[in-house]
Amino acid sequence: MRTSPVWTRPVLVLAVALAVAAAPRLELRAQPRPLAPVDLFALETASDPQISPDGQWIAYVRHWNDAMTDKQYTNIWQVKSDGSGHRPVTSGKTHDGSPRWSPDGTRLAYISDKGGSGQLYVRWTDTGESVAITSGAIPPSAPTWSPDGTRIAFSQFVPGAPLVVGTPLAPPPGATWQPPPKYTDALVFRFDGVGEVPVGYTHLFVIRADGGAARQVTKGSFNHGGVFGGGGIAWTPDGTELIAASRRRDNPDLELIEADLYAFNVNDGTMRQLTDRLGPDGEPAVSPDGKLIAWTGYDEKHLGYQNQLLYVMNRDGSGKRALSSKFDGSVSAPTWSADGKGVYVQYDVQGDTKVGYLTLDGALRPVAEHMGLGTMAYGGGSYSVSRAGSVAFTLSTPSVPSNVAVTASSPGATARQVTSLNAELLASRTLGTVEELWWESSKDKRKVQGWIIKPPGFDAKRKYPLILEIHGGPFANYGARFDDEKQLMAANGFVVLYTNPRGSTSYGEEFANLIHHAYPGDDFHDLNSGVDAVIAKGYIDEKNLFVTGGSGGGVLTAWMIGHTDRFRAALAFYPVINWE
Repeated sequence: MRTSPVWTRPVLVLAVALAVAAAPRLELRAQPRPLAPVDLFALETASDPQISPDGQWIAYVRHWNDAMTDKQYTNIWQVKSDGSGHRPVTSGKTHDGSPRWSPDGTRLAYISDKGGSGQLYVRWTDTGESVAITSGAIPPSAPTWSPDGTRIAFSQFVPGAPLVVGTPLAPPPGATWQPPPKYTDALVFRFDGVGEVPVGYTHLFVIRADGGAARQVTKGSFNHGGVFGGGGIAWTPDGTELIAASRRRDNPDLELIEADLYAFNVNDGTMRQLTDRLGPDGEPAVSPDGKLIAWTGYDEKHLGYQNQLLYVMNRDGSGKRALSSKFDGSVSAPTWSADGKGVYVQYDVQGDTKVGYLTLDGALRPVAEHMGLGTMAYGGGSYSVSRAGSVAFTLSTPSVPSNVAVTASSPGATARQVTSLNAELLASRTLGTVEELWWESSKDKRKVQGWIIKPPGFDAKRKYPLILEIHGGPFANYGARFDDEKQLMAANGFVVLYTNPRGSTSYGEEFANLIHHAYPGDDFHDLNSGVDAVIAKGYIDEKNLFVTGGSGGGVLTAWMIGHTDRFRAALAFYPVINWE
């Protein structure tokens, strides 16, 4: 539901017009009301903001929901860095994404299924004309321009033949038969969000930016470019090599997060191994002068959680060193500054996702904060950087679902929100206010952070029912970000408590790893103490306490009601219960 309904009955329109004319002082303004489930169809969010090399324009992915089909679609829009010139690049009930500017800013590559299947398109900014430059049956992903703008690298799944039982008969011409029975020898044959894992491997391809046949660069029975983690493709500045992660060790199913970095010759596919350790090396980024490669990863110690560090090495793989070891947290999405003196990264601190600038001597300073993605309180988001250091990122606050914002990378710069996708809708809705809360765990007096959402029209003299909502992961974090699900709970008269118990990220490696071989367990005390802290405020009906959560939160929901009878009801979404 993207537009307001239009009255088409002339009599009704005339009656309203006469009423307004007869009472000119009558102010026809809708009174704000709480958020309702039907409003979710009208909410729109921004993701993947890509700032042009000159910093003038930002292309981003706009997510919207269609009430007629009950589906979400995505289009690409662009807006100037000062907030003007907001306009669509694509439109319709399509799934468009991955906008990427050419190095000279004259073209925009993106993925779209507007022709029926996902293809790689190039749009010329001077004419607005878009052309599909691929035509395969399987959508490409991760489009990456060559430094000279003449070619685009991408990754694509190459299917293989499934293993079948026996020798199946060939059907007569024109016959419709069921597929033959098949089997698998893979340990991982189903995956969350995928279903049955198809037979085949993901490879790297290169295609000319003005079209033609795509050429496969990588070969073999190996995944490339970040399947199961380690994503990203990077060109060397001379355009001769692609740097990407690949999983080429024996028995990769036994080490799902393991990947190493390789350099692949674009012309003949020959490769050089750059990293060789057990651990998830990925997200390569090559310095502007081509001398250094930055990447993220860690040495696998088989712990529940480990900080993902930023490393640099020489182009030949020598001189490896960690840059972010002074920061007790994970970093991701490295992007070199134009002068090659530092690397931009994304990281979380106490439930807040930030963009930071990391110098080559390991000093980290924040550049942007309050990042988010979609309409969830989970940490996340995305960003990009122009040549001059302007940073475009997804901004989310308790009252603003993810929009596009831009800031300079200089110290003390102020971020400016340049899109307001839900301004009209939220101006006519009253949201629950969000309040930060800290308390001590009854287990060991550790400080635990959480947030309260109060119902619209909250009255501290009343008694309200409480919902404890537990995040999944469990290695993830909540924060002060817009969350439509929790706002709907508050709109129905509940106080909502959502928290980051031990095991949550953004509080250091030791805090996250407290649940290693101890999950679920002591996190119960963190959560239960949070309920006590809210009750102590005096406005909670202690006879109406409820608990819910999904995935890891579903596990803890079941654990909570197994260790206390204080909750009146519980709802565990898709928990992992059969641990055997």
